[in-house]
Amino acid sequence: MTSISRKIAQELGIRAEQAEAAVTLLDDGATVPFIARYRKEATGALDDAQLRALEERLRYLRELEERRAAVLASVEEQGKLTDDLRASLLAADTKARIEDIYLPYKPRRRTKAQIAREAGLGPLAEVLCGDPAQAPEAQAARFVDEAKGVATVQAALEGARAILVERFSEDADLIGLLREDMWRAGRLASKVREGKETEGAKFADYFDFSEPFAKLPSHRILALFRGEKEEVLTLGFEPVPASEAPSTGPGPYELRIAQRFGIADRGRPGDAWLREAVRWAWRTRILVSLSLDLRARLWQAAEDEAVRVFAGNLRDLLLAAPAGVRATMGLDPGYRTGVKVAVVDGTGKVVDTAAVFPHEPQRRWDEALGTLAALATRHKVELIAIGNGTASRETDRLAAELIGKYPQLKLTKIVVSEAGASVYSASAYASQELPELDVTLRGAVSIARRLQDPLAELVKIDPKSIGVGQYQHDLAEGKLSRSLDAVVEDCVNGVGVDVNTASVPLLARVSGVGEGLARNIVLHRDENGPFRKRSDLKKVARLGPKAFELCAGFLRIRDGDDPLDASGVHPEAYPVVRRILAATKSDIRALIGDTPTLRGLPPARFTDETFGIPTVTDILRELEKPGRDPRPAFRTATFREGVEKIGDLEPGMVLEGVVTNVAAFGAFVDIGVHQDGLVHISAMANTFVKDPRDVAKPGDVVRVKVLEVDAARKRIALSMRLDDEAGGGRRNAQQGKQGQVKPEQGKPQRVEERRADNRKGVKSASSAGAGSALAEALRRAGLSDGKEG
Repeated sequence: MTSISRKIAQELGIRAEQAEAAVTLLDDGATVPFIARYRKEATGALDDAQLRALEERLRYLRELEERRAAVLASVEEQGKLTDDLRASLLAADTKARIEDIYLPYKPRRRTKAQIAREAGLGPLAEVLCGDPAQAPEAQAARFVDEAKGVATVQAALEGARAILVERFSEDADLIGLLREDMWRAGRLASKVREGKETEGAKFADYFDFSEPFAKLPSHRILALFRGEKEEVLTLGFEPVPASEAPSTGPGPYELRIAQRFGIADRGRPGDAWLREAVRWAWRTRILVSLSLDLRARLWQAAEDEAVRVFAGNLRDLLLAAPAGVRATMGLDPGYRTGVKVAVVDGTGKVVDTAAVFPHEPQRRWDEALGTLAALATRHKVELIAIGNGTASRETDRLAAELIGKYPQLKLTKIVVSEAGASVYSASAYASQELPELDVTLRGAVSIARRLQDPLAELVKIDPKSIGVGQYQHDLAEGKLSRSLDAVVEDCVNGVGVDVNTASVPLLARVSGVGEGLARNIVLHRDENGPFRKRSDLKKVARLGPKAFELCAGFLRIRDGDDPLDASGVHPEAYPVVRRILAATKSDIRALIGDTPTLRGLPPARFTDETFGIPTVTDILRELEKPGRDPRPAFRTATFREGVEKIGDLEPGMVLEGVVTNVAAFGAFVDIGVHQDGLVHISAMANTFVKDPRDVAKPGDVVRVKVLEVDAARKRIALSMRLDDEAGGGRRNAQQGKQGQVKPEQGKPQRVEERRADNRKGVKSASSAGAGSALAEALRRAGLSDGKEG
């Protein structure tokens, strides 16, 4: 059992044997979906979320071990590796701790302290630190030597101070304690840069701002750092609140440093000089270093949370309800260039395209209606998917008139997010998939297909282009991509893939496949016709036994030779099914879907040395509903007629809308006016909400009340509590007692306002009206990229 496996087990609260088994499987090339679904006996039924956490932690700890080995080798090469130092490095449990210990031994350019030691000032530093009873000037006079570059007493004292400053600032234990103290007590402050008030108006909440490090939510941290990056804000890392900083004398951190090295003011000749050395070390080295460390820590926490939010939103979007195999007309709205039209059949195959010009400047409305009606009639269209970009509302009105004018067509219209459609249209894959279509028409095809099956279509697009994250362009590329790829992989394998209809991008996300094998699968399918059974996959070029083991259970063959091939039962477990058939004296086609019989079978009866109760239970459940789709049933939102632009909104309106994005501070909802409104976290439920995704997910159809409308700034405040009062009032006086809004979720107060509140005892923004909190969140949302929050 490796130490890494034991550590992971302890951190995740699982047994060491479970962690070791999962690590072994991952090292052998197994994927998380495969392990979670088909290796439950080995891992003790760890789910995909636990396995993803284990995988990420395994990566970190192995990087930690690599760094530890490199540091040990470096120090040993220098001939400075003592037993105590080795023990300290072996005990270090974070990268930061290793770097703290390594700092005194890290190769670097010559420092002032090194130069001072070379000039023979090391003994002076020792005597002044060890015996404060000695007068610094008198001792320093003994070390004046122009030949060594020490021309004066002052130069000698400066050299000795440099040596002590380096010693103080490189004490690993001390730095670790000070870092945690500063995290608990310190604050991040911001000021607007001179002359940037107008240009940086979207950062107005942070022009004079301060908040404890430990209480800063991720979106606020990212906003502050972006304001600094855009040269609007200047950030400051305050070790203690400004109101608590001592006006004279040493602060708490200087006292901690002095205590560590036995420095105290007892009236001795060297005490004042040593206190000044401590002050100098704190202000010139340690505070600067800790500020950089805390900046990195804040960024890390904010980035982790932003990646988590993005991944969660992406998962919800990919697993949104599919409309299914229904002929669909995709409309990609536009004014001057017209509305691009693409009709796809139930399988997603393009059967017709057109362009109509119902809007300005051509205004060929009736002609557009006739064209759309003819296409719908010819191809038996059931659904109309309308992109939510420019001219969306006008195109939605066109579709509504089409439905009203031709009721016999029985059409249903749905507004669909077109985020990423243009990226797909211009991609190499779109050129291969739709070579005969113009780039502009490919977008309409994508819009139609993503209504039929969001998962199958969205996998063709880089997840970062789908636009459901917050501050995504500020995040580390590798970390974000790794997380989003994991989400796509989990979603694709969780739903399963029809091997006879799936595209290359969809197949490439199947466990054990990848892009190369995906192309080979499609090539084999095109040359030999549809696969009739799963075992035929072994005939695909370069699809060996290991790849087959990893992918076979997730690939479905509908209407094939063996009904089990359409289920999630892995071929390796087919013998278990045969034992079940023998016990029930039944035929597979009769047993599938026979709920009473299947639920009456004890799983333990069919276990063996390979397949235990967890797998047999899964098999019985799969036989009950083979190939079941875990996604919800399809439903649509209905936008209110006559509410087409932000100017049509009035406080108090109750509307239906679709959640388009969820951020740390609330949910954005499309209510059909070209501008999403924000439901702040404080207005999402009647009880305290810690995570907005617990209440709403992208794609959810929700009813909301309009609280406030700022047409000039295109901002809409909404509430999912329909009994809230419009205009910013509290629903009732009891709401504040329910703890709906935590202090860090309300408006970040400016420094002078907070102090005034403390003096006067007035309510802070966290207990102000819900509407003001919503308005404030909207102002913060203005810092994001489009719909990213």
